[in-house]
Amino acid sequence: MDCLKVGKLILKLRNEKNYTQKQLADAMNISDKTISKWERGLGCPDVSLLHTLSDVLGVNIEQILLGELEPNQIDGGNMKRIKFYVCPSCGNILTATGEAEVSCCGRKLSASVAKPSDDSHNINVELIDDEFYITFDHEMIKEHYINFIAYVTYDRVLLVKLYPEQGGEVRMPRMRGGKFYFGCSEHGLWQAADIKRNVKK
Repeated sequence: MDCLKVGKLILKLRNEKNYTQKQLADAMNISDKTISKWERGLGCPDVSLLHTLSDVLGVNIEQILLGELEPNQIDGGNMKRIKFYVCPSCGNILTATGEAEVSCCGRKLSASVAKPSDDSHNINVELIDDEFYITFDHEMIKEHYINFIAYVTYDRVLLVKLYPEQGGEVRMPRMRGGKFYFGCSEHGLWQAADIKRNVKK
């Protein structure tokens, strides 16, 4: 750990939060002299304080240890690059349009990689009353079910969360120029066939 780099980062983050050294020290139950020492690079935070420092400053512990923040490239705004993250513990579904460090239930999550739909993982889409009417034959039991269906266009995402014992049908407002994705609790992320070929009128 480079104490000088860590100290500069702590100073930068403290200023971003508009904290004085005393306010940061009080939030951590330590002396402001300790904060001053860190920021001058004369010492590094003790491991036992890193979790609290991370919470107070709103920064990942790993970034504190590195002494730098690594910004992503500016997000161009195209939602079609969306990434889906699903927590294996609680089933939480998170999305990001750029590179992200995502965690849930104490676990770091990796972005799901979409597989093309097949005979056992597929959805049928019909256009009824200017809505997408989506049906699927996949079982919906606690151990194995479709946990969400999402429709992604260049500027928006419509995601419907599904639950075990729910019926195999969903309605969504019609949007143009997008793709359907769906998640299986056991087999991960799937991408439906091209919407132009998939929609029945």
